[in-house]
Amino acid sequence: MSLESKLANLSLGDETSVVEAINTEGVIKSGFAANVSALCGAIEGKDDDAALAALATVKAVAEGAKSAEPFNKECLSSCISRADSKNPEVKKAATETTLAICTNITPFAIKSLLPAIFANLPVEKKWQTRELALKCIPAFSANASRQLGNALPEIVPEVTACMWDTKKQVKAAATEAMKAACDVIGNKDIEHMTDKIITAITKPKEVPEIMHQMAGVTFVQSVESPALAMVVPLLLRGLREKQTATKRQSAVIIDNMSKLVDNPIDAAPFLPLLLPALETNAESIADPEAREVTERGVAQLKRLKGLADKALSVRGDISKIDETFKAALGVEDSEEFNKIIAHASTVGTCMMDLGMMIDLQWKKNVASLLKAVADDAKAEEATEKVRVEAEKMLEIPDEDDEEDDAEELCNCQFTLAYGTKILLHNTKMKLKRGKRYGLLGGNDSGKTTLMRSIANNQVEGFPDSSEVRTVFVEADIQGEQSHLSCIDYVFVDEKIQALGCSKEQVREVLATVGFVPDGKAKPDHPVSTLSGGWRMKLALARAMLQKADILLLDEPTNHLDVINVAWVKNYLNSLTDVTSIIVSHDSGLLNDCCTNILQIENLKLNSFKGNLDEFVKIRPSARSYFSLKESKLKFKFPQPGPIEGVKSKGKALMKMSGCTFTYPCNETPTLFDISVQVSLSSRVACVGENGAGKSTMIKLLVGEIEPQEGTVWKHPNARIAYVAQHAFHHIESHLNKTPNEYIRWRYANQGEDKESLVKVTMQFTDEEVKLQKTPFEIQFTDEDTGKITKVKKVVTDLVGGRKQNKNKDYEYEVKYAGSTVDSGEYLPAKTLKKMGWEKAMKAVDLKIAQRAGLYVRPLSTKNVEQHLEDIGLNREFGTHYRMSALSGGQKVKVVIGAAMWNQPHILILDEPTNYLDRESLGALAGAIEIFDGGVVMITHNNEFCSKLCPETWVMDAGHLETKGDADWMLKQDTKIDDQQQLTEMTDAAGNVTKVKGAKKTLSKKEQKQLLKKIKAKLKEGQDLDTEEEAFAIEKELV
Repeated sequence: MSLESKLANLSLGDETSVVEAINTEGVIKSGFAANVSALCGAIEGKDDDAALAALATVKAVAEGAKSAEPFNKECLSSCISRADSKNPEVKKAATETTLAICTNITPFAIKSLLPAIFANLPVEKKWQTRELALKCIPAFSANASRQLGNALPEIVPEVTACMWDTKKQVKAAATEAMKAACDVIGNKDIEHMTDKIITAITKPKEVPEIMHQMAGVTFVQSVESPALAMVVPLLLRGLREKQTATKRQSAVIIDNMSKLVDNPIDAAPFLPLLLPALETNAESIADPEAREVTERGVAQLKRLKGLADKALSVRGDISKIDETFKAALGVEDSEEFNKIIAHASTVGTCMMDLGMMIDLQWKKNVASLLKAVADDAKAEEATEKVRVEAEKMLEIPDEDDEEDDAEELCNCQFTLAYGTKILLHNTKMKLKRGKRYGLLGGNDSGKTTLMRSIANNQVEGFPDSSEVRTVFVEADIQGEQSHLSCIDYVFVDEKIQALGCSKEQVREVLATVGFVPDGKAKPDHPVSTLSGGWRMKLALARAMLQKADILLLDEPTNHLDVINVAWVKNYLNSLTDVTSIIVSHDSGLLNDCCTNILQIENLKLNSFKGNLDEFVKIRPSARSYFSLKESKLKFKFPQPGPIEGVKSKGKALMKMSGCTFTYPCNETPTLFDISVQVSLSSRVACVGENGAGKSTMIKLLVGEIEPQEGTVWKHPNARIAYVAQHAFHHIESHLNKTPNEYIRWRYANQGEDKESLVKVTMQFTDEEVKLQKTPFEIQFTDEDTGKITKVKKVVTDLVGGRKQNKNKDYEYEVKYAGSTVDSGEYLPAKTLKKMGWEKAMKAVDLKIAQRAGLYVRPLSTKNVEQHLEDIGLNREFGTHYRMSALSGGQKVKVVIGAAMWNQPHILILDEPTNYLDRESLGALAGAIEIFDGGVVMITHNNEFCSKLCPETWVMDAGHLETKGDADWMLKQDTKIDDQQQLTEMTDAAGNVTKVKGAKKTLSKKEQKQLLKKIKAKLKEGQDLDTEEEAFAIEKELV
């Protein structure tokens, strides 16, 4: 009997012969393929015996005839429909057959069963039918867990709807199906949350609490479609909750998870659901901070959508594979042939989606399905052709159309972390010889870490330094090498030694960049004498000696003047066979030198062809890296508060008069006859060539060094914040502290700044020590009798007390020789100056001024945390990260924040634009604009200083010329009296002190008395105090 006749008149026991016929003759020649509809008819018919025989046959074929899969699966819907049979035997057989089809089908073909399953889930169907359809989902998980995960985007919405069913059997089956789905999501970050995710579907009231827990999850693993399929329903519920906090948490989770989506196509099915809900919230949420977080999520999803739209063509497309199979096999078109090809295409596309593209995998899972229409050799040959074409479909074409003859130095895929923070995740990097890549990204994005990791052979897949010579160029000089001469500093470098370079070769290369005996930078002088600009040129010279294949340049124009910046540009452009990766905040350098841009964004390294201007056309948001005006970041400096006796913002707080300075190793002075002054209203930019003496002048002004000629004066009550050119030296000894701990350590002693350097100007000379030991005649007047007594005494110490006498002059508390306790006696400043104690008086003034800055804010963890956030350092880094783990930009913020803690009156910044990105630079400019104190800055950043500084000090070979509106500070009519006065202050212990307000206006009688006193002082040639001087200027007495 033919199989066709047998299938038309089946009876129990025929199933074995059907399987044998298929395996012997083939699924088409045996007639099974053409007559499978007869099986479906028998299963659905009213004859229970025929139905049982048909179900037994389908089950036997599913278990024993693999080649019949493309046709046998058509019976699934019929089998499920018989779950409502009143005959228990039929019902049992229907269940067994249904599960046999689901468990025995090729795992990669399960998607082809989903239409039949979903067709039996609507509420119109009998509940028994729906229950059995739902039981198919867990059946897949045993043999096809990855394939089930791949199908979850389609499965989850269908199953979720059934979890609300009124029939408890359907509800239970749906819950079991959802649990089975959760078991295959393959994401360890959220697998502990799966029970709660399922709970959220059926118990909406628990959504806010579950969202709160979900928001605490740290996402590290790549997020793929199975994980998204499970989490998206919960996120949608969160976005639709009434509570703003829950909406915000949903937006945060979306933002965090979407950054870890490696393949944008994984997110494509969910974007039409999430994006509209998120956009609605971004427009409707009232809380500005929550709205900003939501807007960030919207921007992230739009970015993902753009990538998904671009890559959608590479998703496994059944129609494309179908046509490729037909072309490869070249068989005549027929219904049976088309069904086999469609089944093979389903398997192939699923393998594409899962990235399973090895030839042996395709031979095992695909070629075996084609043997019904081709012999083994032909099936394997056609399968390999289709696999090769499928691989091409999966390739997203590179955007760059670089010339093919450029040698490829690197093409790798890697993940990069710094401590516990992931910086780059599963990202690609391709570098070609002779190209100059500008590396962009915000502060803390990992630019320097990436370059340092490349230099240290720590990037997975990057060629070893023995194959591709890589040199990292940075200007920081290690402290233990600072005593070496420039020649020796380069010569002792391990890499230079390994290359066998001689000292003469080193000297020759240094000469090419300007290190000559009669130049500004001398090759045999210690590197510690070099300015920042010359240090960078020294680092470049060392790199030149190493003949690098790849140059890694971290801020190569830091500290450099216009002339040397031009030199660096010409040098980089001349390296036609050397690849450069450049981190720089100098937009001119990136425009003039770069052939390509690499951008770190959302944990990925994105490559673009062209210079900075070309890149900004594609990504306008990147403008904030380079434009001060585009900065959205805000810094906030603490306001300085009043200074006793200073009523005008134009009143000088620091002065240099006729100062000349020569370094000990030099014969020619570095500075000649410098005279400047700084007030609360000063906004000064100090500019000039590298080595012109700018930093030296600032060091004189703040008292780090002492002039050989001339005088330097600072108001005794003024607090000065100084951030040096090599800013990190402030914190080098404290890298094991967090920024918060560092500031609290630094100001712990009643507000005294421990980092006030042991300055040359505060160390006693031999002459002063001799004066201090010489007995000095001191005159005492008895207040009761008026009797004058003269005694010779030696002062051994100033104990820290200070007061004003009737003449408004300062007197300092002293301790006399031979006394075991403080005398409680005070001596006038003029007397102590003659006794050699002038520097000690300045030290007392400094301590008192610093303690005054401790008012208003106690030195608590919370206050320091807020202060650092005001300077742009997030509390995560400010309070919880050690400074050794911070980036260069973050360390600069720590240094500035620490200097600003005690509310200084004058802020002095030496090259503040180094290491800060443009966004931070714009924020710094904004803070300086509204700062009530004076500002002096050395910078080569013209945009920065021109925005802020109407006055310019131009330093040229040690000679100073003031340009611009030099009288600007005198034009400030704003009186300090007009500022908002503090009525009370809180010290570090939390004690509240009432603060005296400004003194009332002098009466006519008081004015006459003061006038008389000033004239007498002027006649005797005595110095006036600040109040007297202000009054004398007002009355035109001086």
